[in-house]
Amino acid sequence: MPRKLAERELTEEGPRRSGTAARKRRSVTVNLAECPLTWLHARGHLTDRQFDAGERLRADYERAQLARSITMRWDPVRVDNGHSDHDLTTSERQIAAKDRFDGAMAEAGPGLRDILWRIACAGEGLPAAEKALEWPARSGKLVLKLALDRVAHFYRIV
Repeated sequence: MPRKLAERELTEEGPRRSGTAARKRRSVTVNLAECPLTWLHARGHLTDRQFDAGERLRADYERAQLARSITMRWDPVRVDNGHSDHDLTTSERQIAAKDRFDGAMAEAGPGLRDILWRIACAGEGLPAAEKALEWPARSGKLVLKLALDRVAHFYRIV
């Protein structure tokens, strides 16, 4: 079975599909079968706005380093304290990302954040998330779309 690959651009504001940015910073090749959000978007189940909201939420989740760490951290250590007055330190960026993540999850609401976290952040597939939450089959997609619309409103994605 051939792998479906797409090219996306990574920017400070989050990921962007190729051709949508005025200037490219860098691009990556992504396997569309890896991420449940990408899989749903590629098949027309999510709008661009919903997909971008899910990717922003996932990016903040990863920047805040909320996932479990299973190995030693190999991040470079700054010795010279070489940042300007306007730059945030790594810790400050991590805290800001956690604040954005917490705000987005609060905006999603108590009934919607469960499936949103499972699919966008934990990378669970839709059927697995429905089963874990003991929901009826094919109900998760509707709830996920509602949650992503609320998160898009929080991130001010038009």
